[in-house]
Amino acid sequence: MQPIHLEDDVCKKIRGKLNCLPLSYECCIFRVHNILRQVNENAYEPDIIAIGPYHHGKENLKMMEEHKLRYLKRHIGKDTKKLNRYVLALRALEEEAYRCYAEPLTLDKEKWVEMMILDGCFIIELVQKFGDRHLREDNDHIFEMDWIVNTLQRDLLLFENQLPFFFSAGKVREKNIRGDLHTLYKHLLGVVYNNWLPSFSEERCGRDVKFIQCVMDLREAGIKFEKGNENNLFNIKFKEGVIQIPLLKIEDRTESFLRNLIAYEQLCEDRRLHFVSDYAIFLDCLINSPNDVRVLCRKGIIDNCLGDDEEVSSMFKKLTKSVVQSGPLFVYDGIFEKINVHYGKRKNRWMAKLRTNYLNSPWAIISSLAAISLLVLTFLQTLYTIKSAYV
Repeated sequence: MQPIHLEDDVCKKIRGKLNCLPLSYECCIFRVHNILRQVNENAYEPDIIAIGPYHHGKENLKMMEEHKLRYLKRHIGKDTKKLNRYVLALRALEEEAYRCYAEPLTLDKEKWVEMMILDGCFIIELVQKFGDRHLREDNDHIFEMDWIVNTLQRDLLLFENQLPFFFSAGKVREKNIRGDLHTLYKHLLGVVYNNWLPSFSEERCGRDVKFIQCVMDLREAGIKFEKGNENNLFNIKFKEGVIQIPLLKIEDRTESFLRNLIAYEQLCEDRRLHFVSDYAIFLDCLINSPNDVRVLCRKGIIDNCLGDDEEVSSMFKKLTKSVVQSGPLFVYDGIFEKINVHYGKRKNRWMAKLRTNYLNSPWAIISSLAAISLLVLTFLQTLYTIKSAYV
C-alpha cells in the first residue's frame, strides 16, 4: 500500500498564490511603482472618481457612485433585458479581465462584475456626452459644473484608474463582434496615447545622447526660439539656428497628465520609442530657471495658466526624475546634435554678443555706426597727417 503524502500548509499557501498570479504578458494595467510615485504621489491619485479596482471603495471617491448609477439607468433605457445581457457577457470575460491587472485583486466576483458594469457604462455615456451636447440632460450635475468636468478628464486618464478596453466597449462585445479593439487599445489612456503620437522619427542608435543647454545659454550662442506651426506637440524642429516648438498649455492638470503618460511608457508600453518621456527630457534641458520659462512664454511656446514661472520651472525639473531613458534610442537625438554643433561654434557666440551688446535697438545701432564712422575718420585723418609730413 502506497503511503499517503499530505501537502504541507506552506505548500498549499504558496500554490494558492501561484494560481492567483496573473500572466505577465497579458497585464496591461499596473500600479505606478514607488520610485516614480514618490516624486509626486498626488499626480497618480484620482480626485473624485474611481475606475477599476485599484482605487475602488475609497471614501473620498464615493460621491460619483450615484452618478454612475444614473448613467447606467440612462444607458439601459427601457430595455429591461439589457442589464442581464451585460452581466452574462461580463461574467464570461471575468478571467480575461482579471489577467489584465498586474496586482492581485481582492474583490469578490459579484462586486467585481457590478463594478465593471457601472464603470464601463459610465465611461461610454460620458464620452458620448462629451462628443454630443444634445445627449446631456438638463439636470445632469456633472456638466453643470466645470470643475467636475475638468477633474473627470484628469481622473479618467490616470494610469491606475483604467478598465480593460473591451469593458468600455461593452456594446461591441455584447453583440459577439470580437474584433481587435482590445489588441489595438488596451484601455482609455492607451487610446489617447496612441492617437497622440507623431508620425516622425528622429532617433539614432548605438551612442550616448549629449544633452543641450538651457534657453538662456542657447540664446547666447545666437539660437532663437519660435512657436511651431505643427498640430502635434512632439514635432520639434531645428533649422538655421531656430528651434521651433509647438504650443504647450500648462494648466493645473498638465503635470498629472504628462506623468501618467510617462508611467504608461515606462511600465507597459512595448514601443521602442518613448515620445512623452523624451519630450519631457527635452523641456527639462531647456528650462533651468524661471528666466527660461519667461522667454518661452514671450515667444508663444508656453501658455502659462498657472501664472508662476517658478512653479513651471520646478515642475519640469522634477518631471523627469526617476524616468528611465529608452536605451540607446532618443527621439530628439538628431535635433540635439544639430543644436550642440551650432552652440559649439565660437563665431555664433561672437555674433550673438555683437547683436546683444551693440545691435539690440535702433539707438544702439546708430551709436555703433557713429563710433565706427568716428574711428574711420580718425584713421583717415591720421593717415593724411602722416602722408603730409613726408611730402
